[in-house]
Amino acid sequence: MKQLSLNKNKEINDYCHFFRGSSFFNKKMHQASQKELNQITSQFKFYPQTEILIAGTFLELREFEKAVIHYKKALKTSQISKQPYSLAKTYEGLGTTYIFLEKYDQAEEYLFKNLKVKEKNKLDLFNTYNSIANLYYMQYKDKLAIPYFEKVYVLSKKVEDIDKKKLAAKNMAAVEENRGNYKQALTYRKEFEKWKDSLNNQNKVWAVADYEKKYAVAQKQKQISVLKVENKLKDTQRNGLFYSVLALLSLLIGGVYVYAQKVKNAKIILNQKEKLDELNATKDQLFSIVSHDLRSSVNALKTSNAKLTTSLETKNYSELDQLLHQNSAIANGAYSLLDNLLHWALLQTKQLYFHKDSVHLYSIVQQIEYNYKPLLLDKAITFENAVSKNSFIFVDLDSLKIVLRNLLDNAIKFSRENGEINIYTVETNTKFCQLVIQDNGLGINQKTINELLEDNELLAKKSNSEIIGTGLGMQLCKQMIKKNGGTLAIESEPNKGTKIILTFPKTEQNG
Repeated sequence: MKQLSLNKNKEINDYCHFFRGSSFFNKKMHQASQKELNQITSQFKFYPQTEILIAGTFLELREFEKAVIHYKKALKTSQISKQPYSLAKTYEGLGTTYIFLEKYDQAEEYLFKNLKVKEKNKLDLFNTYNSIANLYYMQYKDKLAIPYFEKVYVLSKKVEDIDKKKLAAKNMAAVEENRGNYKQALTYRKEFEKWKDSLNNQNKVWAVADYEKKYAVAQKQKQISVLKVENKLKDTQRNGLFYSVLALLSLLIGGVYVYAQKVKNAKIILNQKEKLDELNATKDQLFSIVSHDLRSSVNALKTSNAKLTTSLETKNYSELDQLLHQNSAIANGAYSLLDNLLHWALLQTKQLYFHKDSVHLYSIVQQIEYNYKPLLLDKAITFENAVSKNSFIFVDLDSLKIVLRNLLDNAIKFSRENGEINIYTVETNTKFCQLVIQDNGLGINQKTINELLEDNELLAKKSNSEIIGTGLGMQLCKQMIKKNGGTLAIESEPNKGTKIILTFPKTEQNG
């Protein structure tokens, strides 16, 4: 944006719009991407890629006819014949779009044109084979589809993308189930679950690799130390009585060292035992709390489903609608509880990966608001995002989202119908940014605030469990805020709403 405001050179401006449009596309902000890409002139060196990106945004927005128009514009450009990769992407895009439009003959034509284009990598070939397989499968032409599903599966072994491996295994499981070969289908299902678990754990890959690297270095250093000791002992044997005395002294020192190491190891084992006992106590108490809440949710769902059956039989549609909304709320609550439990467990076992970076606070709050839009609308709650658009904080993005989701979920849960929730920043002229989440809901008494802010690792079930819940979400928030170098404060009175005040370090260049 700075470059666009300073420079009037069309070529440089085209590059700026292209990079911004590509970035918005990758962030799935498709309308913003279209706005940037439509400002690029037709003389731009990468104009075919521009049209391909615009077509891709329409495909993501499910405006298939418009996607076809822009893919064909790309085909008509003079540059594309010299750009095999772009030509292949255009054919692939047209084939995929025509599948959605159920124009299968045209889809088949362009997908096979794509196969004829050279210089495709394994991922591009994977996508093409998969599209052809789905094309035939949707037309119930299983005999034509299955060979391509098998090619997709073979290629999945040669690519690193876990999503692709997962998709290939899932497709083959469906193929074998249709064939009636349930034993082989089960094998593919197990492989699908393995890749699914690997995908959930991919955020830990870097941390594990770093740990393995450090461990390898430590082992190498250990080997070097052992070699040095062995060489020293050989020199001692060659050098008579004097070195014999030194050897005896070395043995004495070694004995003291071994004894010291034993004492040190005993202390470590004792500390580990105490920590393990503490974790077991936490685990037992947590299971007690969570099982109580899950049992309540399942029981409520069971009772509601019984009423739902009765309402269906009596055709009481007004009560049916109410029960469906109630079931949805119960399921969402149970899901949030399990999600918090997973992240809490990862945090306690130090398996949660933290990577701090500069984060645009306004955009993150906007994303969280979008996720909770249905709940806000359901209770007719007015929501205002008044966060300064100039606020950049230095935190781990994933943990920040978890904190904001939990706090907004609580604000909605404890707000009345037609309530108000405001999220805004307060300028303090320090190195920290102050973020406030305020509602006009039920409020909290001072005793409960003190319990929520108490600095301990064990969770405590609150007296009014039906309203307060497990407290797991707040425990999770506190620990993640602390790991991000921030603070948490609560201001509230019963029936006068609640104000949650968070502070996070600002990004240095914006501080």
